[in-house]
Amino acid sequence: MSIEVQAAGRRLRVGSATEVGRRYPANFDVLHATELRRRPGLCAVVADGMGAGEGSRTAGRTAVDVFTTAIQDHRGPFDPSPLFSAVADAQRRVRAAGQELRELTGCTLTALVADATGAWVTQIGDSRVYRLRGGLLELLTIDHTEAWLGAVHGWFPADSPQAAAARYQLHRFIGHPGLPEPDVLSVTMFPGDVYCLCTDGVAEQVPYRRMEQTLGSGAPPDVIASALVAASLEAGGRDNATAVVVAVL
Repeated sequence: MSIEVQAAGRRLRVGSATEVGRRYPANFDVLHATELRRRPGLCAVVADGMGAGEGSRTAGRTAVDVFTTAIQDHRGPFDPSPLFSAVADAQRRVRAAGQELRELTGCTLTALVADATGAWVTQIGDSRVYRLRGGLLELLTIDHTEAWLGAVHGWFPADSPQAAAARYQLHRFIGHPGLPEPDVLSVTMFPGDVYCLCTDGVAEQVPYRRMEQTLGSGAPPDVIASALVAASLEAGGRDNATAVVVAVL
């Protein structure tokens, strides 16, 4: 899928791709990338359900639908307030769904929202936003996991069994009983920037240098997104893999 929109004073070209992989019977990732209805702008979201049951499927779909509806219905300029509110609405709806299903019902949610006034990243869970600028690939978000804390504080080696297990221990996610808030980050878009929103099926399987080269290839965003999910299959396809790529023109 490919679209082109105006936002943050720039022209944005957007492409996306998703792949079920080889481990799960279905794709529990959810992606959304569309132009804002009320004014020029972009709403791009990826979500990754927790587990492989109905709770995972329901959480991802519900969270993305609630978040994007709130963003599309918002009439004023974007700032942290409507983004926090949209995530809070998603938390309540997913929690309610979990109480009905009586099983684990949760997901990550990572978004890039932009209009004429600027661009914002919203992050909860361990999906990610990367930015390639001037040849340097940076990770703009942090993972809300035990593995991230362990890596930062040196609790265990990054390639250890403890680190592998800790990747599944999320401290913040949509559907958490504590209704945690997301991280919200203002970003400035420069011509030549390439942003990538991705689930951990991409982030945990596609090496940094491979991602850097792919995002910097100059190919159209939909081709780049497809290449990233294809690389996740080459690496083993151990998870659903989803990517949204935004090129700033």
